[in-house]
Amino acid sequence: MDTDRIVGSAKEYAGRAEGAIGDTAGDAKTQASGKAREAAGTVQNLYGQAKDAVRDATDTAANYAKDAYDNSGETFRDGTQALSKKVQDNPLGALLVAGGIGFALALLMSRPARRPPPSRWRY
Repeated sequence: MDTDRIVGSAKEYAGRAEGAIGDTAGDAKTQASGKAREAAGTVQNLYGQAKDAVRDATDTAANYAKDAYDNSGETFRDGTQALSKKVQDNPLGALLVAGGIGFALALLMSRPARRPPPSRWRY
């Protein structure tokens, strides 16, 4: 728990108490001061909550990335085995897919390079 949450909550409750005292005494200045302190405490508490949420999200993302890195070799191996099984189950389909990819790459590689249009201004 962030210290801003604790301090903010304390300010908020102190502001409520000060506002209640101002209400009881009929003092507008004390009422206003209590409301201002309560609002400042609420803002500080929300700021602390936001910091906690960001910290939790960062920790979760870091743990997820660490798990993904730790399991990457196993995931790659599982993917390779699944692909190998698909090729063994349907060799003609795999051959057609590989041929289609090769054909598309050949088309991309054999196209002439695009040149920019000639400039109307001559230097």
